[in-house]
Amino acid sequence: MSNVLDLYDQSVFIGERATGTTNLLQCIWVYDRAVDLNGLRRFYRHLQRGRLSRRIEASPLPFGRHRWVSASKQTGLEIVQTPRPRAEFDAWLDEQTDTALDAENGPEWHFAVLPFTDGGAGVSLVISHCLTDGVGLCEALAGAAAGRHDPIDWPAAGSRPRWRALRDDARQAARDIPAIGRAVVAAARFARQNRAGTEPATPTRVLSTGAEELVAFPKATIFIDADEWDTRASALGGTSNGLLAGLAAHLAQRMGRVTADGSVDLTLPVNQRQAGDTRANAITNVDFTVDPAAAATDLRGIRAAIKEALIRSTEAQNERFELLPLVPLLPQWLVRRVVSISASSATSVVSSNLGDVDPAAYRPDGSTADRFVMRSLGKGVTKAIMQQLGGLLVLLSGRVDDRVFVSVLSYQPGRSNSNTDLRQHLSSALDDFSLNATFGWPSAAELVGHTA
Repeated sequence: MSNVLDLYDQSVFIGERATGTTNLLQCIWVYDRAVDLNGLRRFYRHLQRGRLSRRIEASPLPFGRHRWVSASKQTGLEIVQTPRPRAEFDAWLDEQTDTALDAENGPEWHFAVLPFTDGGAGVSLVISHCLTDGVGLCEALAGAAAGRHDPIDWPAAGSRPRWRALRDDARQAARDIPAIGRAVVAAARFARQNRAGTEPATPTRVLSTGAEELVAFPKATIFIDADEWDTRASALGGTSNGLLAGLAAHLAQRMGRVTADGSVDLTLPVNQRQAGDTRANAITNVDFTVDPAAAATDLRGIRAAIKEALIRSTEAQNERFELLPLVPLLPQWLVRRVVSISASSATSVVSSNLGDVDPAAYRPDGSTADRFVMRSLGKGVTKAIMQQLGGLLVLLSGRVDDRVFVSVLSYQPGRSNSNTDLRQHLSSALDDFSLNATFGWPSAAELVGHTA
């Protein structure tokens, strides 16, 4: 089996290297009872031998394709010795994301557990998006819980003599020439079509100072009863996917993340992972535009837009993905200049639905966690990068037993950005949808009757 990186995976890696940023996924488990540390240690050992037991080896050629090799460096399981109040869990989770991760040199991910002073514990796994997407991570977690190891024996780092590495990668580059030619044509077409671009309704001001200041992304996590979620989606003439997209569009409208005509550009990541798939990010992005005005009262328009976009995606590849063969050829300075090409527009909003999460994924100690959530994060992102991208708004959702979780990450240049602001916008949006939600990490006793 080839260990050459998929072009999309290489683009994610090169983008991070060029910008100094790290795209992260964080899995969070909350136990309202004592956690089995031996079970967590067993889970951790299986993770080390499972689908996450690899890292990236860069090609010796400046234009070469990178490869997967076996992981060789990993931090140990972190068990915090001094319990902390549950109210400090969010702060601890943020501390976990400060762990230095490196998809090339390791460690690629970090696993830790925090006991609570009121009983129970919180568990965190932080991993680079270069290693996996959300669906792939859920499969890796379920595999580790079941004790399954990676069937692929990846080569050791540096196992190819330099002369052979140069030869192999040059041959791979030669095989890529036809795709590169097609990408050049697509790039010219893309430049013509996007010369005018889509401008936000309120242009963001140019940063004159603080451009290199790191961004602290506002984020929020909510839990909604799954039956209530389904009932509301049906009542509004939509589906679970449509309700999440509608909530994303409505939230974007409240936050001023709209185009000049008041519409919202949505991006829907679509899972393409198949049996035996070795890609880290086995997705394609489906882009479409919706009118957010009626989202909270009628999802039929959004449902139709999603259906049309999905049909369109089966007939033609996303035009931005057509440019991927050019990625290995781009110098880092140019990658930094075109980083915004990953977004469909300066006002795009991501609505990502994991669907039903495998129950094994939320049993890291062998028993079912009381709550499980996955969230998307970014580290090392400066205000200048956010200005170039036009900000971001990401909603990531999944169904875990009888609950639906939604994690939100946002930043809007030129506007107030805080957890409090985001929570207020999200709470108002949920009220407009007549949805009751629990924010954050209440104990089992506090969970009863606790809503937005």
